[in-house]
Amino acid sequence: MNYLLPLFSVLIGYGIALFLKPTKKKNLKLLLAFSGAFLLSLTVMHLLPEVYEADHAHHGHEHSSAIGIFIMAGILFQIILEFFSKGAEHGHVHSHDEMQSMPWSLFISLCLHAFLEGFPVSHHENLAIGIAIHHLPIAIILTVFFLNAKLGKSTIFFFMLAFAIMTPLGTVASEYLPMLSEYYTQITAVVIGILFHISSTIIFETSEGHKFNIAKVSMIILGIVLACFV
Repeated sequence: MNYLLPLFSVLIGYGIALFLKPTKKKNLKLLLAFSGAFLLSLTVMHLLPEVYEADHAHHGHEHSSAIGIFIMAGILFQIILEFFSKGAEHGHVHSHDEMQSMPWSLFISLCLHAFLEGFPVSHHENLAIGIAIHHLPIAIILTVFFLNAKLGKSTIFFFMLAFAIMTPLGTVASEYLPMLSEYYTQITAVVIGILFHISSTIIFETSEGHKFNIAKVSMIILGIVLACFV
């Protein structure tokens, strides 16, 4: 059931944007701040120790920088993806132009990002909660963005459905494809780099003018505290 949480969160976010048409950006930014802190905390507390323990078990007492290299590769890979997605992974989409067709570069990069996010869920089901919380405001922001850009409703539905499916698909692939499961530690290290970049960017971008915001700080603290109990 946890595997399906990211799927349901995207569909719920799509429904909220479609029928409730939220206009208060402040509330979405607070939710983004919470999701960024929660996801970053889960990554640091659970994923990061696991990959280093696995690497240590493989190399014994010999020092290895391989995991660090894969993490940095994940950060670099996410930076490259954002050239095509324009930062949609962390709710950073702005355009006043109408769209006549599917934004394929955004679609492919966002789906690839979501697919990779699902990979560690096969070993850490609770991570699905963090990804679901992360995807909910992103789905709302994307749907509102597409509606304002006058993209066809059937195209929007196809986009959001594909985005919703990608994370569970990544989880299934990591479990049932031997070629992927064999390199679980390395791929998870890449995903850690991706999550590091995404979550830290969300936390920094949700401040207007980088001013102290007690509501935002409270949501970040709440995200960290809750991650401690997951």
